[in-house]
Amino acid sequence: MLKKLFLLTLLLIFPFFICSCTKNNQEVITFSSWGSVTETKILNKIITDFEKENPNIKINFMHIPQNYFQKLHLLFASSTEPDVVFINNLYIPFYADKLEDLSTMIEFDKYYTQSIKAMSYDKKLLAVPRDISNFVLYYNKSIVKELDCSNLSFEQFDGMLKKYTDKNHYGIGIERDIFYAEPYILTLGYDKGIEYYKNLEGKYAPNPAQIGSLTLAQMFIQGKLAFYMSGRWMYPKISETKNFPFGIIVFPGFISIDASGWAISKNSKHKDSAKLFIKYLSSKKSIDYFTTTGLIVPARKDSAQKLNNKEEKAFLDAIEKSKILQRDKNYPKKRDKMNKEIFN
Repeated sequence: MLKKLFLLTLLLIFPFFICSCTKNNQEVITFSSWGSVTETKILNKIITDFEKENPNIKINFMHIPQNYFQKLHLLFASSTEPDVVFINNLYIPFYADKLEDLSTMIEFDKYYTQSIKAMSYDKKLLAVPRDISNFVLYYNKSIVKELDCSNLSFEQFDGMLKKYTDKNHYGIGIERDIFYAEPYILTLGYDKGIEYYKNLEGKYAPNPAQIGSLTLAQMFIQGKLAFYMSGRWMYPKISETKNFPFGIIVFPGFISIDASGWAISKNSKHKDSAKLFIKYLSSKKSIDYFTTTGLIVPARKDSAQKLNNKEEKAFLDAIEKSKILQRDKNYPKKRDKMNKEIFN
């Protein structure tokens, strides 16, 4: 087991060794992030633009599309972690003692308060927020034909799930993950919320056998789901589907809110350059670019103005009904344990 971990660590850090020397004595900073093909293209463009404006700095981009935090953990454990780390609030507490306090880097009033709270721990801002992550309800307008379903009570929503579950489609789809159950828990209370969410499967939502090899997003686009709970990250895929009539509404209850942003390792030997890079990543210009591609709900208030159509504004309306759930460093393990206990 130790041999496998050692080999994996070597594979992860090897690119740093071969890229450690650059021409003209450039300072090299490493930057890690997850992300789809679309997101990676955006990051590569921003990195290229940054390097043109800062020719003395080279960004070594470490893209980790899968098992991001498992690999990041190995890097921190071997003291080979990146200088700049893209991170979400679920893992902020876990790495809190390994990250720089960035409280002096931003003007707090330019950001949604929820994003600041999510990226803070022990009264320190440990990452500059990029986005706010919240759930909304996408709905198929060819199935859900009510003139106005934007002010639903939870009881009315339950009635619609029942109404639109028939031989042709299901009312909604659910993920077997406590994270996706949180809106129901916050709305109904823990015990009742868990019970309601679990009972959706087989009642108003398909079970794994009925889903088969499809994703819930694919089922929704194919007209097999009336409602689909997801976030901004699915907007490009859904909105780019030809001739697919969809709408977006705020979940009829409370939702949890999360955030992602850029942190700096305390062990970094290039903190000034790392801060300069994060300032560029988090500038209005860069965040506007992220936002207009449809990938994020921006943490910056001035960039949020880019969400200007009726459907996209639902993401901003959802912020007002959101609650910050304070995580602790044991959250990832607790989440795994709860998933096994509840859904297995």
